[in-house]
Amino acid sequence: MRKLVRGEGPHCLTRYRHGVHRWSLESPTPPEREQVWEYLRTMQGTRCAYCEADIGKPGRAHIEHFRQRDRHPQGTFDWSNLFGSCNREDTCGKFKDACGPYEHSDLLKPDLDEPDDFFIFVNDGTIAPRDNLDEPARKRAIETLRIFNLDAQNGALREMRREAIRPHLDTAQTIMEMFEEYSQSDIQAFIDGEIQNIAHHPFATSIRHTLSVMA
Repeated sequence: MRKLVRGEGPHCLTRYRHGVHRWSLESPTPPEREQVWEYLRTMQGTRCAYCEADIGKPGRAHIEHFRQRDRHPQGTFDWSNLFGSCNREDTCGKFKDACGPYEHSDLLKPDLDEPDDFFIFVNDGTIAPRDNLDEPARKRAIETLRIFNLDAQNGALREMRREAIRPHLDTAQTIMEMFEEYSQSDIQAFIDGEIQNIAHHPFATSIRHTLSVMA
């Protein structure tokens, strides 16, 4: 999960009203749904808003309602309530919608909250709440991991993050070796360049945390 910047939404959503229209295959219409996707891709690229897996290929994603339609129907056509989520049943949007009752305010919302303030992504593929969180923030971190199932012990996401990090471990070793010859500012500039290079990769936050911890 990483911070997203949400711009203005697609105009097509404004013609739909809660209580009058229902979200279906025809509302929004297929062309309107593609327009919604265009705006979502502007915000989050081709990565899931929650786990950061690649959702660029057909069949890998769905338009996700952060607050579920059945529990918050007034948000059905609200642009601020929509994200692009992967289609995995065991994580992210689909898992959230099947996990049972929870308090929506306990979830981190990627376009409002900064996940880096709550989580450390470890190079073994795990995600841990930061040690310096107060109790309300810690609860939100733990609940976000639980409700989206982002760090299940035997879940696929840990392995997927490990595999994404693996090609960059040599870079991390190079950074460690640079401390013998280069200044802190030179090392930081190198790290910043590497992070920029992977900014749009799947699981980029895990890679970024792995490289940043070397600074």
